[in-house]
Amino acid sequence: MNRRHRNQSPAGRGAQRENTPRSRSTAERRQVREEIAQALVSVVENAGLYLENVQVSRGSRPIVSVTVDLPEGPGGVDSQQLVDISREISAVLDEIDVIAGAYQLEVTTPGTDRPLVEARHFSRAIGRLVKVTPREETPFTERLVAVEGDTLVFRGESGERRLSIGEVAKARVHIEFDRPKKD
Repeated sequence: MNRRHRNQSPAGRGAQRENTPRSRSTAERRQVREEIAQALVSVVENAGLYLENVQVSRGSRPIVSVTVDLPEGPGGVDSQQLVDISREISAVLDEIDVIAGAYQLEVTTPGTDRPLVEARHFSRAIGRLVKVTPREETPFTERLVAVEGDTLVFRGESGERRLSIGEVAKARVHIEFDRPKKD
């Protein structure tokens, strides 16, 4: 039976391991992710966007996933902005060269199913139905009409409801297929 120790390389016990994302420690991968994020912040901000997240997967051909969003308010990143920022991010990654070998770059925006956690996330959902699970109340789905500091203002069948962001255990945009038109 062919057994291999968990940390042993395929080449054998004494073989040197290549310095790829697969062989890097968690701390080294975190450092690479932080270096990439630091290098990208100003580029993304100069494009009028916000750097939401950077992830680097493990593997022989790692995937660098960069998530960008609008800094605040309703609306969305359009496809041309995504194309333009993808090119700029690719150029920066080539310049800083922190990933050995080939990698795949994915530049995306947060999906509508992302958790709403920060005031900025909620401000992006103004005008949308939001499913909210408060820490000490019954869950509800109502339209988010305003964000005032750390206070969320919802409007539903029973009128207006105010809740601080700290009182929210979970919140996500509720997908509407027949969303009402804006006035």
